[in-house]
Amino acid sequence: MSRFARRSHLLLALAAALAALSITGAAVTGAPDSRLAPEKSAAAKVSAEDRQILAGRQLAMPVRGVAAKSLVDNFDEGRGSRKHEAIDILAPRGTPVVAVDDGRVARLFRSAAGGITVYQFDRDEKFVYYYAHLDRYASGLREGAMLKRGEPLGEVGTTGNAPKNTPHLHFTIFRMGPEKRWWKGTAINPYPFLTANPVPIPGG
Repeated sequence: MSRFARRSHLLLALAAALAALSITGAAVTGAPDSRLAPEKSAAAKVSAEDRQILAGRQLAMPVRGVAAKSLVDNFDEGRGSRKHEAIDILAPRGTPVVAVDDGRVARLFRSAAGGITVYQFDRDEKFVYYYAHLDRYASGLREGAMLKRGEPLGEVGTTGNAPKNTPHLHFTIFRMGPEKRWWKGTAINPYPFLTANPVPIPGG
């Protein structure tokens, strides 16, 4: 085999391996179905004012018992042909998932990708907190209900396209436009707001 042929063979093998890795990675997380997926924009477009508002919220850890130092920032990781634009918080199945902030439940939704999900507005209804792959909803949770920070809204699971042996919460924040459509928005990385000044949750 010539040097050129060997080089071509190695490049093809590397491309195949990377493609397989991308496909595997795509199964780790779940955005909502495409027809309900928030419109994605570059995180760089998030204003300094929005970041300041979120920093002032002192968001609670959305999974009870998880330490801020254990979080991994995989917001910008690739998931096939798209960016993750969320973080995955691993925890045992059934671990309580709680509201990161005060605000009402905008939508309870089930999709093939995100599984059992919750969209929660912040108190001023400028942002939407998105919780996905839940095992089940908290008892009595309903659309329109007002949640306090730290109040249970569900449990960690693997519904949707999450790997069945890797329970985790897929969590992100979206900045809505003036029309306040919960299914559209600019993705904001929640990692810095969950790790800068972690807020303890009673019983967490």
